[in-house]
Amino acid sequence: MTTATPDTRRSTLDAQRSSDALIRLDGVKKVFYTEDVETHALADVHLEIRQGEYVAIGGPSGCGKTTLLSILGLLDSPSGGRYELGGQDVTTLDAAERARVRNRQIGFVFQAFNLIGDLTVYENVELPLTYRSGDGALSAAERRQRVHAALEKVGMSHRQKHYPAQLSGGQQQRVAVARAVVGDPAILLADEPTGNLDSANGESVMELLQELHRGGATVCMVTHDPRYALHAQRTIHLFDGRVVEETVAPV
Repeated sequence: MTTATPDTRRSTLDAQRSSDALIRLDGVKKVFYTEDVETHALADVHLEIRQGEYVAIGGPSGCGKTTLLSILGLLDSPSGGRYELGGQDVTTLDAAERARVRNRQIGFVFQAFNLIGDLTVYENVELPLTYRSGDGALSAAERRQRVHAALEKVGMSHRQKHYPAQLSGGQQQRVAVARAVVGDPAILLADEPTGNLDSANGESVMELLQELHRGGATVCMVTHDPRYALHAQRTIHLFDGRVVEETVAPV
């Protein structure tokens, strides 16, 4: 492993900037206001994720990991700074534009799976595709083809008619991964994807993410477990809302 200090990290980041940068954050901060209290969740975050890269975000509880992932996923807006996704400044998009970009370019995997209990596995995976409209709308046949391909990727084709309650935790997370990739997103964001799993199922999900990455997916994962961060090519370490270190896995 090699590490970089904040100063050298910034200069290295500038030097590496290239046309294949999928995500770029410049001076992003996030402040939450509650009554008379200001909570600075993120402060002056500079980050670049390139196409096809596998990045982990690590750090202790409360350091800003999930807040950062929420901003990357357009679930929240920064209080300051600039966020570019695929060369587009998405910092000031309105709610409708954010939803459209989120649906077409970002796939989410959550710790709690977030599957809908009264929908089958097939219907859960198909759901994001049904929200597409306009020139992005898909026919029923196209949706069916994509769902089958996504379920095949995660090894859950044989469970497509089952309901979430009929699946183990590891199987539910595999279905959640299929739902995240079914729309062919530009980036896959995973928030503590092993948090509700035992060690064996956790490793299985991590192997699945690695397999997707080897297939060309860009992955950004939040984890508090350094064992799982080792699966990534690069780990961004947060502390008190700041990037304090960057660890690069050996080639």
